[in-house]
Amino acid sequence: MNPVTAPWVRTRLRAAPGAAVALAVLVALTACLAAAFPRALDRYTDAGLRQAVEHAPVDESSILVTAGPDLDGGVAHTEESVRPGHLTELYESALDTVGRPLVVDAKRSSYGVRTTETLPSPETWLPRPDGLPAQMLLAAPNALADHTRLRSGRLPEVPGKEATVSTTEVQAAVTEETARTLHIEVGSVIHLPGRQDLTVHVTGIVAPEDPDSPYWSVDSLLRTPSLRRTPGPMGASNPTYWVGGLLLAPEAAPALLSVAPTVRYWHLTPDPDALHSRDLGPLASAVASLESGPGLEELHARISPLTDVTTGLDAAFTTYGELRGDIGPLIVVAASGAGTVAAVVLLMAGGLAADRRRAELALLRARGASVRGLAGRLLAETAVVAVPAGALGYGVALLALPGARPLPALWAAVAVTAVACLALPLRAAAHRAVRVHDGRRDAASARASRRRTVAELTVVVLALGAVETLRRHGATNGAGDLVALAPVLVGVIAALVLVRLYPLPLRGLARPARRLRGAVGPLALARAGRSSASAVLPLLALLTAFTVAAFGGSVLSGVADARDRAALVSVGADGRVEAETALPAGLPGRIGKAPGVREVTEVGLDYRARTNDGRQSLPLAAVDPGEYAALAGRTDLGAFPAGELRRPGGAEGGSEDAVLPALASPTVAERFGGDTFQLRLADGSVATLRIVLVRDRTPAVYGDEFLVVDRAGLAPGAVRPNVLLLTGGDLDAGALHRAADDAGTVQLRSEKRGTYVDSPLQSGAEHIYTAAVAAGAGYAALALLLSLASTAPERAALLARLRTMGLTRAQGRRLLVLESLPQALPAALGGVLTGWAAVRLLSPGIDLTTIAVSATTSPAGRAELSADPWSLAVPAVAVLVLAVGVAALQAWWSGRRAAVAELRAGDAR
Repeated sequence: MNPVTAPWVRTRLRAAPGAAVALAVLVALTACLAAAFPRALDRYTDAGLRQAVEHAPVDESSILVTAGPDLDGGVAHTEESVRPGHLTELYESALDTVGRPLVVDAKRSSYGVRTTETLPSPETWLPRPDGLPAQMLLAAPNALADHTRLRSGRLPEVPGKEATVSTTEVQAAVTEETARTLHIEVGSVIHLPGRQDLTVHVTGIVAPEDPDSPYWSVDSLLRTPSLRRTPGPMGASNPTYWVGGLLLAPEAAPALLSVAPTVRYWHLTPDPDALHSRDLGPLASAVASLESGPGLEELHARISPLTDVTTGLDAAFTTYGELRGDIGPLIVVAASGAGTVAAVVLLMAGGLAADRRRAELALLRARGASVRGLAGRLLAETAVVAVPAGALGYGVALLALPGARPLPALWAAVAVTAVACLALPLRAAAHRAVRVHDGRRDAASARASRRRTVAELTVVVLALGAVETLRRHGATNGAGDLVALAPVLVGVIAALVLVRLYPLPLRGLARPARRLRGAVGPLALARAGRSSASAVLPLLALLTAFTVAAFGGSVLSGVADARDRAALVSVGADGRVEAETALPAGLPGRIGKAPGVREVTEVGLDYRARTNDGRQSLPLAAVDPGEYAALAGRTDLGAFPAGELRRPGGAEGGSEDAVLPALASPTVAERFGGDTFQLRLADGSVATLRIVLVRDRTPAVYGDEFLVVDRAGLAPGAVRPNVLLLTGGDLDAGALHRAADDAGTVQLRSEKRGTYVDSPLQSGAEHIYTAAVAAGAGYAALALLLSLASTAPERAALLARLRTMGLTRAQGRRLLVLESLPQALPAALGGVLTGWAAVRLLSPGIDLTTIAVSATTSPAGRAELSADPWSLAVPAVAVLVLAVGVAALQAWWSGRRAAVAELRAGDAR
């Protein structure tokens, strides 16, 4: 290419500053969204792992290393093994044994010596509920001053700074709760007889700095006393006694050796900030090494051959891994769909720029410019705009979502920038052959090349294989990365098929349209047939966005429905008030007047109803058949005809000879069949039943075993109402609690529904899906606008020419609207069909149970994916409205401008 007097890039940017700014905004926004996805995913997954560990019981969310005192080296050696200095050395050795990426939080960890048995105290001033003496647990934890606030007195010390096995008097502190419950004061003396009697002087009362920290929660007796019951027969009224904890100075640990069996402990708490979901495998390996691997062997060598390690971290990691494994593929589906639409829009932006400069590029090739040189200059021109914009988007993502890995976000932003930079230069390859005129490229007359046909068939085969793999193996059973692209590939197939089928109706309607009266209809159809044949990218963007919106909307709708259904099955209605005994007579009336309550259904629930032999117990619900049948029908929980459950006309309430019809669960019906059987109720009365109805569920009882009978057929007062099932759209929890007045527990369906979202991974997946659907819809709208903008100058010039020939403004608006419909209608209808087909095809392999209720099983059964009508209809309507609106707006705007200006603009093209 010949040298030029002015730099190419500067000249081109000055010639089209608006296009450069638009490209920069598009690249910056896309790079920001692309970089934000992996960072948001990191934050959600890490938060989910930390919550899984923190919400586990303290004894399961940490590592407890225990070992008895060293007994094989004499008394002095045994005493030395429990002194603070030696325990600290072993604690540091234990920290060195823990393998990365598992990191121990030293501030939340603890170690020390404690007795393994509680010791009874003969002090009569300690509370004795049933005459049994209170018992004490002795512990000498490290750093007591760092984890407590002194309320009165002073912290315990050791006279002479050293205790031995012969020490018979020690000092101790107690927590405020222990002091209040056991009536302990500063100066109290507690005698503890054991293998050697020990006298404990209470010198201080302390308050834990963080009562819920692992330091205090490993053995809760050190913080809170416990009222225990002596062992005895089940259900017997066994006597109770108090057990509390005494906190000794660390230097007093040797004094415990001669009192009771003792154990050295090192409680290692993981640092939550060091837990990352990406390290789940190495974290599990580090825990396994400590439990039964090289780590345990190292502890045996450093501490004692009898060292024991217990932890529940492996179970927490496994549970979280299963949740992540179930949710992860669904997130990939959303990300791949939104990413495909964004990539298509970037390619369309480059294609639009290439079409706008087609004449310029053809002229440069005719004057001797090489394809390589032309592509290189176009690349430099685009990179000057796209690279800073991509860097800006990446920086915004870093600032908006801190605390995640920067490298995956960087690669995502680089990928977006690369696509934006290469889109225009790659289109320069279309000018490999030097041409002056390209000829017409009408959709109705274009023929696809063999290469394009082969490429399309390859994509179709891949998509069909991905869909079939997903249907057979499911999205959560390791079916491969291709499966995650199945919804996108379905959209690709639809776009390719629609582009192939689009010319057929145009050819079929072209000849009949000539016979129509008026010029607007035939002209609009002719214009639609002469539109560009290269409509694959806009259709691909629209149909992929439709598929993602339908799939994502169906996922969100399915998750919400699954949670609602699970909450409804668990509660039985919109609200539930239940008591162990009969409810007060006026309570149903008060509850019925609470805000939002429309219906109140009374149920007498007897959980202790037994067969005559006493071997089997069954929950029995005594109801009013009419009211209960209406409730079952409203909730769709085992609807049944009320007449079949009513007591026979001659049966009197309480008669053992009268056979009452019963509704039963399948397991109960299989057990008793169609024969009559008797149940002995909690009040001693007997009811004779025959199962006439079988339902999987019923509102009053949640479970696989239940019986429902007419309350009027039982003895008066046999099963008095103790459950109220409430129907209402917006129940007020506070008002219901006040109306119940502690007469029974109140459960709301809305509150129960909230308990199913207990992991940031669940909420994060929903947020990502919502963002993916919104981003896909936005980029699809942008793709449609870009497609319309590419032909806007040509349409404006056409209207100007037609106005000089007498076309009115109204006719011009109708022309542009009718011209846009042959493209918008197939896209909308094809999008609806594609979205519906994608959901129907992929639903057998998608299980939403885990993401819905954070468990592999749900009270309402498997949560399946089903098409959401709103997710199908809204995008289709939006495309039609947008296409028609843009056409009408352009016709209105063109009518306000002078025809000469429009003609010059069209001629310049």
